[in-house]
Amino acid sequence: MLGDMVLGALQQGSSLSAAADRLAALLTGGGGGLADAGGGRLEFEADVALRPLVRAEVAPAEVWAVDGGQAVVADARCLQLVVARAARVCFRDGACELEDEGELGAWLLGGDEDRAVAAGLGLGVAADAAVDLNLLRDVQEWRAIERCVAEAGPGAVVLVDGDLEPDWRVAPWWFAELLALAAARGVVLAAVTKRSSLSRGGAPLLGCLELEGALAFGPRGLWWAPVARSRAGARVVAARLDPDAPYAFRVDLSPGVDPEPALGLLAAVCDDAGFPGYPYPLTVGDRLAACPSWLRQDTWFELDDLLDRAGVPAEVRERAFADRHDLMERF
Repeated sequence: MLGDMVLGALQQGSSLSAAADRLAALLTGGGGGLADAGGGRLEFEADVALRPLVRAEVAPAEVWAVDGGQAVVADARCLQLVVARAARVCFRDGACELEDEGELGAWLLGGDEDRAVAAGLGLGVAADAAVDLNLLRDVQEWRAIERCVAEAGPGAVVLVDGDLEPDWRVAPWWFAELLALAAARGVVLAAVTKRSSLSRGGAPLLGCLELEGALAFGPRGLWWAPVARSRAGARVVAARLDPDAPYAFRVDLSPGVDPEPALGLLAAVCDDAGFPGYPYPLTVGDRLAACPSWLRQDTWFELDDLLDRAGVPAEVRERAFADRHDLMERF
């Protein structure tokens, strides 16, 4: 027994050492091909060259922001009660005029329930599509984005959390119509990804560019670099948008938008002291859309009360949603 334990420890140490050696080689390699570990279908630039960026002196007169939140309220494994919502924010002339946390939608997922949910989603989602919580949140967000584009005036910027491409189950024609509407109304769509899966030579791309940017433009220099184009024609770039920001971000811009002036305008709303380098309207949307533990608990209390009124015995409710892992790990 003792021999097996020693052998296991040696093998673990050996595998960790090998993994560390490989990780060190990737992180310090400094070159290689571009890729997206998130599965995005991108056409990458042949050369990612850093360019200086000048922040606009005045922020856009009208800025909208959309972010979503989601939570599992009750999980019986074969059935789940889930909730999702999308918040909308609007700043005009620097003042926040709208803070809409969005309606909290609830769905029952699992087994035959998925088909009924899929049929009612719209956005070209097939009636037989596989449904999960990520899709539900995405649909809520893109419906909110569509409302923002429809209500925004010419020259407005609509900020999106994440990349500028809906879930693969949303029909391409629906997204193409949204992009056409934005272009017709003179509205810029800009999506900002908080944690990018882009890589170069297997290493995180943005981390590499941040180091290169500091060398090229100094520790407080602003810069951007073209990275790729999406299948819908969106321009994908990397950008450092505030001199006090420790990080750069992936930014997707709607087709036909000139990146440099658009990024300059975006930088003008990225100077919040609490979140330097990230658009502050999106931070407001993130706060509004979040589904924290207290909201999940309140929703569960409401669900439990509705089930009680429907005549479902307390014992049945408790046994259906009990987490046996939690029961086993109490001690």
